[in-house]
This record gives sequence, structure tokens and C-alpha cells, in this order.
Amino acid sequence: MDVDRVVLQGRSRSGPQGSGRAALALAQTSEVPVDRVAGERRRRRPTKSGGVLSEDAIVECAVRLIGHHGHEALTVRRLGAALGCDPTAIYRYFRGTDDLLLAIADFLIGETLVGYRPGPDWSASLRDLGLRVRDGYLRHPRVAAVAASRVTRRHNEFRAVEIGVSLLLSAGFPPADAVRYYQAFIDTVLAHAALEASFAALAPEVRAADDRSWAETYNSLPEGDYPGISIVRRHLPEGMSGSAFEDVLDMLLESLARRV
Repeated sequence: MDVDRVVLQGRSRSGPQGSGRAALALAQTSEVPVDRVAGERRRRRPTKSGGVLSEDAIVECAVRLIGHHGHEALTVRRLGAALGCDPTAIYRYFRGTDDLLLAIADFLIGETLVGYRPGPDWSASLRDLGLRVRDGYLRHPRVAAVAASRVTRRHNEFRAVEIGVSLLLSAGFPPADAVRYYQAFIDTVLAHAALEASFAALAPEVRAADDRSWAETYNSLPEGDYPGISIVRRHLPEGMSGSAFEDVLDMLLESLARRV
């Protein structure tokens, strides 16, 4: 196998089912069995540098490498060098690079759930969850870009889905509606979180230029050609350069509350 040519790449999902419903959902218990790679691949092994190789160590190193260089630059050889191990040792823990990518996506979900406890108010609990997801993606914007659309099939995702659907069931929604509205919630959260993470991953000067355009470029547009923009132009710099995430999240939760 030419490990130099093995690159971590996300697989996009097409169609209405694939917008990222997976990447998240919540869990209030850790009792769900973990999807583990059994036996030989799960053993902790010493590396050439004296560290201990494990699934967690590989995932955490991969997250750091993606954060610094982007997922396109993460090869198995580079990961092995960073870990101080033979690159092929990674295949004792993961079936392939896509398996590793799923573990990375699950790592993000796990970070989101640290310290999270749903309260008695289902809507407030979902809101808290949504904010945590957004914050987690902004901590790892380059990782978020390849993780949002994946179904990890792992422990943290199981926990997340369990929490999300349980909150909606506790609100009084029947099972089919709980699933439907959970999808609406998580897809909305993930879409906005991924959008903001994408922007955060841009170079600072690019972000600054985009933000300035609302005050500079839009302010100079001719009123005759753009009458609507002319009416609102003084509100554009503040209104368009910030985040609409919380407004959208609140509108969604208010809409769900009216449907109970």
C-alpha cells in the first residue's frame, strides 16, 4: 500500500436524508455500548518515541494535524510521523481512513457533550445543546468541515441521538414526530455550525474583507438598481457581519413549541 497516497477525505451524502442529520444528537447516559474495534487493534502499543499508541491517541493527533493543515494534508504517513509509529500501525486500530474520519467526527460530538445535562425544560435543553454544538465546531473549524455530514455509528453519537429524541418525546411528541423534529433541529444546528466554522477557517484578512464589504461595497450600490438594499444599507454592516445562529435556533424551537 502506498501510504503517501492515502488521504483523509470526507464522503458527501446526497439527497434529503444526508444533510448532516447524523453528525449529532445527544446523550444523557454513557451506558450505550461503544462501537469498538476489537482485539488486536484495541491494544495500547508503545511507539518509537516512547508514547503509547491507542485509538484515542491517533484521533487526537489527527484532530491536531487537520486543525493546523486541513484534512487534505493529512496522510497516513504524516500521521505516523507525528505519532512516532510506523504508518501501517494505524490500521491495527482503524479499518481505513474513512473509519478514522468517523472516529474524529465522534470525537467532536463527545466534546460537545462534556458537562452537558438536560434539564426539565425540553426547549431550553435543546437550545443549550445547539449552542454547544456550534461552539464545538468553532473550536475545530477545519475538522468540522469534514465531520458535519457523517453518521459516526459510535458511542458519542448514540448518546447524542438518545438525548435529542428523548427530549422531544418528553415534550409530548409522538415517536414519528420526535424523529422528524429531531432531524429538523440537528440539521439546522449542523448547517449553521458548519457555515460559521467554514468562515472561521478562512484567513483573517479574508474574513475582514468580507465583513467590510457590507459597509463599503454595498453602501456604494446605486439606489435605482437596488432600491431594497438602499433602504436597509445602514443596517447591513451590523446585521450581516454577525451570526444569525441564535435567532434561527430560537425561531425553530418556538415553532416546535407551538406544535406540541
